[in-house]
Amino acid sequence: MAAADLSARLAALLTACARRDQRSLAELYELTSPQLFGVALRIVRREDWAEDVLQECYLRIWNHAPDYRAGLAAPMTWMTSIVRNRCLDWLRRPKFEVSDVDGEIAEATPTAEEGPLARLERSGEAAGIARCLQGLDAKQRQAIMLAFYDGLSHAEMASHLREPLGTVKTWVRRGLLRLKSCLEDAA
Repeated sequence: MAAADLSARLAALLTACARRDQRSLAELYELTSPQLFGVALRIVRREDWAEDVLQECYLRIWNHAPDYRAGLAAPMTWMTSIVRNRCLDWLRRPKFEVSDVDGEIAEATPTAEEGPLARLERSGEAAGIARCLQGLDAKQRQAIMLAFYDGLSHAEMASHLREPLGTVKTWVRRGLLRLKSCLEDAA
């Protein structure tokens, strides 16, 4: 479909949405969701968040369709600005996640199966590793534990910790070097 034809079709669908035509919203979603999801993902950088934001945006588009004015903006521009603004609001929201820098919360949570930490504590090297882990900076220790106990990638850790990817990689690299040195000294 040509850009002008698509723009005209989207404008017609928005007008139908203003009249509360649910089939028009479904077609609007089919035509625009891949592009709008891409916009959301580039801003929030997490698929689950982008999906949540996009759901809220289509509800907002549905509710504000009567406010759309074709003479002021192209339909895709109007919808993209809704997605962009909602993503920025999402990123600014209060952060209610509890930081577990020393791992106390994770260690206190009971589980049905034995985790890697429990297996490590049973091994003969557990005391030495635990001592060396305690000698690391809190951020290095947290990054290493997220990587090895929770299996997070560098990118996932950066997102979880809300720190730049390079910073997280540096914490892991330096922490591993200090752990290696500490364990070699103990041997």
